Amino acid sequence: ASHSGSMGRFTVWDYVVFAAMLLVSAIIGIYYAFAGGGQKTSKDFLMGGRSMSALPVALSLTASFMSAVTVLGTPAEIYRYGAIFCIFAITYALVVLCSAEIFLPVFYKLGITSTYEYLELRFNKYLRLCGTVLFIIQTASKTQTCSTLYTGIVIYAPALALNQVTGFDLWGAVVATGVVCTFYCTLGGLKAVVWTDVFQVGIMVAGFSSVIIRAVVVQEGIGRIVNDSYYGGRLNFWDFNPNPLQRHTFWTIVIGGTFTWTSIYGVNQSQVQRYIACKSRFHAKMSLYINLVGLWAILACATLCGLALYSIYKDCDPWTAKQVSALDQLMPYLVLDILQDFPGVPGLFVASAYSGTLSTVSSSINALAAVTVEDLIRPYFKSLSEKKLSWISMGMSLFYGGVCIAMAALASLMGALLQAALSIFGMVGGPLLGLFALGILCSFANGIGAFVGLVSGFVISLWVGIGSQIYPPLPERTKPLFLSTAGCNISSVNLTSTENPLTTVFNTPTAERPALADNWYSLSYLYFSTLGTLITVVVGIIISLLTGGLKQNTDHKFLLTKEDFLSNFSWSKSETKVEVLNYNPFTVADEGTDNPAFSHIEMDVASDKDKVNGLHI
Repeated sequence: ASHSGSMGRFTVWDYVVFAAMLLVSAIIGIYYAFAGGGQKTSKDFLMGGRSMSALPVALSLTASFMSAVTVLGTPAEIYRYGAIFCIFAITYALVVLCSAEIFLPVFYKLGITSTYEYLELRFNKYLRLCGTVLFIIQTASKTQTCSTLYTGIVIYAPALALNQVTGFDLWGAVVATGVVCTFYCTLGGLKAVVWTDVFQVGIMVAGFSSVIIRAVVVQEGIGRIVNDSYYGGRLNFWDFNPNPLQRHTFWTIVIGGTFTWTSIYGVNQSQVQRYIACKSRFHAKMSLYINLVGLWAILACATLCGLALYSIYKDCDPWTAKQVSALDQLMPYLVLDILQDFPGVPGLFVASAYSGTLSTVSSSINALAAVTVEDLIRPYFKSLSEKKLSWISMGMSLFYGGVCIAMAALASLMGALLQAALSIFGMVGGPLLGLFALGILCSFANGIGAFVGLVSGFVISLWVGIGSQIYPPLPERTKPLFLSTAGCNISSVNLTSTENPLTTVFNTPTAERPALADNWYSLSYLYFSTLGTLITVVVGIIISLLTGGLKQNTDHKFLLTKEDFLSNFSWSKSETKVEVLNYNPFTVADEGTDNPAFSHIEMDVASDKDKVNGLHI
């Protein structure tokens, strides 16, 4: 392995490649600002006019899931802890199933813009307000792999890692990505977000593939990479230890991971908003299932990169040898090490890391704008026209874009503290998922039960979360694997610096760890959401039954019904089915039955075509 003397730096070509990526993203935004007569209504701007088809939406879901954390963090995670991370492939399949079969049918047939509208329809407007506020706090912090990253951290962290290794200009990159992102979100609305995401997935795959292909060439074949990984203990797929305190085992990943990610895919506005924007429910479901393939492909790429990292640096780990100062700098280090003779290719890798950032940030800007307009402005200012609302949506996008850049500046000043605060806010996802599950799956849940459940889930999640930040789990819980610096031709430094950077904020001497710290606070981070969800559901059910939940009469369209599931199998009628879901709940004169799924609606298809989903909320 070559060392800092001969390490490449960035060349002109690399900057050219990076600039081209930003430019194409901006052009897509300009195109959608004017294509098809522009953004006439807030519905066009926030929902793409509900006319998207499955493939671009699927790629877009994949892209915003993959932030730069995935490009830089996952390979390093596999290098450090082994390939057990691959078990997430099973998790993703379960998550997509839950989202597509439980949450999507209900949200799609109601035709809502903000998922929190559902809470008002099903419970009351106070719960809707709770949900909205929690969401804005949280996606101003986006739950990603390790902690919730404020969109600011999403912009800042990769910029920092890339800057320290490649000398790529730090604030130039932050401001450029922030501005371009805000620009195409504000001009092009959801359509621009989706299509730039499609382009950015392409860039990410290209960046990953260039690294993998070059690594395989350097190591003379993939067999050697797998062999090294095997002997280095990196292929630790099967760890069936049921202990919930262990950071990654089969069970924590499959059970905990499913809850954690369902709270992002099933009910998080920035994901739901996109699959509801599909033109039919069939397209919406397909987009989720195609997206699953994308998630698997990306997981495979990241894993291969991680194993290649190990295979190349197995005798000389750049991190313990102090060549890089943090684990997420390993990938850029590798790129410069093996690709320095190929002008422009390191630039492609950096572009792929930033594509991850752009797609994540743009989807959260768009979702924040949607939630603000639909939940905080529209209900209280009834007189606004559609044209005005679409201008307000644009203004909100601009505003949140500015907030994101400001947050990136904040992250640079107080990174560790902010990250600690946010990994605590990331636990918001669990209780919210519980709240939606109560509404969709339990017909007898009422507003009181839901509220008490939400609060108790929230309190317990916060308790564990703050505890785990103050007393970080011991290394035997996280099981880092051995790294060697035996082959390095520099004097090796001590090998003890495996400490999590967050712990430096609250450094408590290990002597005074209370008993709670080693049992309760050391819970695997994947179980935080699970805990929140289960407590919310259980408390919600008990309180609802005690406060007479069985007496209330809940409309079937707010619940998951048998018909929602069976309609998957009636292909012959699949197109009419989708129109049926658009029925107008106010023309209920000529019903023959009181089952809203099969009544006058079958005949009454044509007359609703002009209304947006027939729902006047």
